[in-house]
Amino acid sequence: MNNEQPIIVGLDIGTTKIAVIAGRKNEFGKLEILGFGKANSNGVKHGQVLNIDETIKAIRTALENCFASNPNLEVSEVYVGIAGHHIKSLQTRGDIVRQATDDEITQREIDQLISDQYKTYIPAGDQIIDVIPQEFTVDNFQNIPNPIGYGGVKVGANFHIITGDKNAIRNINRSVEKSGLHTKDLVLQPLASSSAVMAQEDLEAGVAIVDIGGGTTDLAVFYEGILKHTAVIPFAGENITNDIKTGLGVLKTQAEQMKVQFGSALANEAKANAYITIPGLRGMPAKEISVKNLANIVQARMSEILDFVTYHLKQVGLENKALNGGVVLTGGGSQLRHLIQLTEYVTGLPARIGYPNEHLAAGHIEELAKPTYSTCIGLILKGYDDYEHNRKEFEKEFRKVDVPDGLKKTNEEELLVEDDMVSAEKVRQRRGLNNFWGKFKDGIIDLFKEEEDKHL
Repeated sequence: MNNEQPIIVGLDIGTTKIAVIAGRKNEFGKLEILGFGKANSNGVKHGQVLNIDETIKAIRTALENCFASNPNLEVSEVYVGIAGHHIKSLQTRGDIVRQATDDEITQREIDQLISDQYKTYIPAGDQIIDVIPQEFTVDNFQNIPNPIGYGGVKVGANFHIITGDKNAIRNINRSVEKSGLHTKDLVLQPLASSSAVMAQEDLEAGVAIVDIGGGTTDLAVFYEGILKHTAVIPFAGENITNDIKTGLGVLKTQAEQMKVQFGSALANEAKANAYITIPGLRGMPAKEISVKNLANIVQARMSEILDFVTYHLKQVGLENKALNGGVVLTGGGSQLRHLIQLTEYVTGLPARIGYPNEHLAAGHIEELAKPTYSTCIGLILKGYDDYEHNRKEFEKEFRKVDVPDGLKKTNEEELLVEDDMVSAEKVRQRRGLNNFWGKFKDGIIDLFKEEEDKHL
């Protein structure tokens, strides 16, 4: 076990779930997961914290589940993801004339160039979240990815600046602090997801990362290794669930289960003669729902989200096959059936699902490689980026913590996951919160399974 590296913790405050993952890089530079916990999220809408008390409860529950998975863990600082449709981005340019022109360009000068950008004028009520250098120039030399070691009189860069609403940022920080934690840094969610599912060659080829969460769909576009564009689209998985609930006249829990189990992003692929039977409420007759109708509803909303993606690609002139890496779909919503085909049809670009196992060490439980956890794992990687480039202060002494058995893959994988859920359930009961894996939902799943056997 490599204890020469810090343990970094990612906290993903999502609209449907809150996840806490603690990780440390091993001697091969791969991420070993040392703790993992999640909880239902109630106080967040469209990626923004609206109810601070509910969000604190959910963060604490996720934290306790993380401690239940590894009692040796200590968590005080976290990297937190931020999204929501208050997020905006702008392009700026910055230059400095060097004092010591005979010496090579140093990291300190690059840091100075970046920190100057934090003084950029932005509208009142907004706050700069991140400043990302795109390409550098040294005197007359253009498009330099990293100017350290070059010599010259003037060094400059184009920057991608990400801003957010001050109140929204304050609500996140307050929720984290009142949960007994400190926010080490706020990271834009699509950038976190990108680092989890991408390798360097993807960024060089040009790629659009589309992270379909519960409340927002986050977009990051890379071209020739440079971040070209970021956007937060205010529609995602919850909108699809609400559309199903309204369109088919069912409960929200039933709508969610139908989406996950029977939902398809292509109506043409749904069986025309297949039906789902929903039990009636309190003695009401059961409802027959067409799988084809369900797919029509899902496809309509999903097409709208992908139209937004195409619109943003056009804004930066990167539609029409310019992105050789195509579209990479990640986040919980990317697991919809036939979504790859719909994405390719709407955007005209090749598509694939991005799993966050690109940088994970072997031997972790299957659950952690789901696209649902891309943001959270990406937050840890962002923390390591800070550590490796000395961007932030980290403790000098690192504690010895091993990967717990509950997070290692074994032949009894299923059994371990269930054990984990039991311990999580105990924690939740102690907290007085509803059990996330509630019997009511399980009952609906079983009912659906029975009906699926009958009809399909």
